[in-house]
Amino acid sequence: MRAGDSVFGDLAGPLLTLEDFFKDNPTVTLAFSGGVDSSYLLYAGMRCGAEMKVCFVKTAFQPEFELQDALRFAKQVGVEIAVLEKNILDDRRIILNSPRRCYFCKRAIFEALREHAFSDGAPLIIDGTNASDSAADRPGMQALSELSVRSPLKECGLTKDDIRRLSKEAGLRTWDKPAYSCLATRIPHGRVIEEELLRRVEKAEDALFALGFTDLRVRVFDEAARIQLPGNQMSRAVDKKDDIVKAVKPYFPVVLLDLEGRG
Repeated sequence: MRAGDSVFGDLAGPLLTLEDFFKDNPTVTLAFSGGVDSSYLLYAGMRCGAEMKVCFVKTAFQPEFELQDALRFAKQVGVEIAVLEKNILDDRRIILNSPRRCYFCKRAIFEALREHAFSDGAPLIIDGTNASDSAADRPGMQALSELSVRSPLKECGLTKDDIRRLSKEAGLRTWDKPAYSCLATRIPHGRVIEEELLRRVEKAEDALFALGFTDLRVRVFDEAARIQLPGNQMSRAVDKKDDIVKAVKPYFPVVLLDLEGRG
């Protein structure tokens, strides 16, 4: 077995493997979202024998289904989750929704998580950032660096495609779960973020999920809902347009379908 090989695939490169990371850091606090990356990181840490203190920070920006998914996955792998409530809408820097919103939000969330981690005896915080994530389009990554949050998947050179493949091989139900950005990303920069608007977006997206659509976004466009779907769902959306309007209309007076779809 060469230096970069591991039981988790020949993907980590010659410098560091996940086994190396957890051997050096046997007790960690995992910032857990229930998504593809943090779920695989939880699985890998457990396989390596690490003590994983798992935390989900619940804010107004996370839809309820994300929390339920996280709880369900943790139950399946046999770990408990500490759910921390954080009222980020009290932070004016966040609700003013500048292009730096993600930085301020990440900073607030991980400061709360750091306080919990120290009190719980596991001060090293890790997250699911992977090698495909670029700091250039993720201002929140600056906050992680400032707070000394470690990202083992990124440090080991594991990309999103690698993690999906390894998750599938491991039989994890999250292997093909679509990426889901926070609800605040649905609101254009410069528009003040209000809890009522976030809930309208969440309910509109839930209504579309109930119609069988997936990997979608409901973007706020003035007072309209601008629906973005993957290209392979577009023709079905046209066929179901009356059902879509009926489902979303209770939350937005105008319902638009973005014909460019999601990339």
